[in-house]
Amino acid sequence: MKKKVIIGTRGSKLALWQAEWVKSELQKARPGLVVELNKIKTTGDKILDVPLAQVGGKGLFVKEIEEALLSGEADLAVHSMKDVPTEFPESLYLPVICKREDPRDAFITKKKGSGFSIKSFAELPQGASVGTSSLRRSCQLLSRRPDLQIQQLRGNLDTRLRKLDEGLFDAIILAAAGIKRLGWADRITELIPADVSLPAIGQGAIGIECRKKDPFVNELIAFLDHAETSVCVRAERACLKKLEGGCQVPIAAYAQVVGGKIIMDGLVGSVTGDRIIRSHIEGSPAEAEQLGTKLGEALLSQGADKILAEVYGKNITQIGLH
Repeated sequence: MKKKVIIGTRGSKLALWQAEWVKSELQKARPGLVVELNKIKTTGDKILDVPLAQVGGKGLFVKEIEEALLSGEADLAVHSMKDVPTEFPESLYLPVICKREDPRDAFITKKKGSGFSIKSFAELPQGASVGTSSLRRSCQLLSRRPDLQIQQLRGNLDTRLRKLDEGLFDAIILAAAGIKRLGWADRITELIPADVSLPAIGQGAIGIECRKKDPFVNELIAFLDHAETSVCVRAERACLKKLEGGCQVPIAAYAQVVGGKIIMDGLVGSVTGDRIIRSHIEGSPAEAEQLGTKLGEALLSQGADKILAEVYGKNITQIGLH
């Protein structure tokens, strides 16, 4: 039996936390197993001076890691699910989605004594500057507060928090899951409800990708799949696939299992936030992916196709992200 596996991962603090967590779970389940990390710099990690939406393309944070899987330089890859495209190279797939952390967005302002300089999203002053690299977040915030100055915010989580603390922004928006995983929950001023900022597809969930024809790794990681999270995230990804969206477009979908059924909300917005199309669907977890596809179809039938065509057709720097 194999005694060693290599995990492919990005090198950021959060990516390494996720990979180390998977490593420790595997070693607990299989004492004596040697697990090594192969830190890989992806396209998305290299391009830090341009909005990701402008770079275009899908898989900005996974392509090089998938190449390591294909070449044998990694046996499994640990990803943030919101970075994972809906299409995979032929010999790779995603058998495991781990239990989801909090999927919501976090509103973060500067610390002031034992509290915060601005206590909630509702209290943001007129014309306040808000840092985010996400068109999904910016379109939803601008739809409620068109006066806000949305500014480009890239880099690892610690870099983003430092920029806030240096006074470059009045507030920043980050995924709550990453902040909590790194032990920085005390930095969260407010968790934004899903009806204000609908989460990104797969936000808060960790996925494990591997080669289809690697029975040892497939059997090794199977126990980490969390059934309820997997059903919900696969439904969200089916919606994304129907919309033919990447992770850098103003698309959101969030599924939950409530009372034995899936309830799911989806959204497509214009970059400026002046048009937001929403839809809701409910059904059986056994039909999760079909429900996601139907939700995507409902959004398209309401005009999401026109909004997405505009987003893909324009230079993003000209339409609202400074």
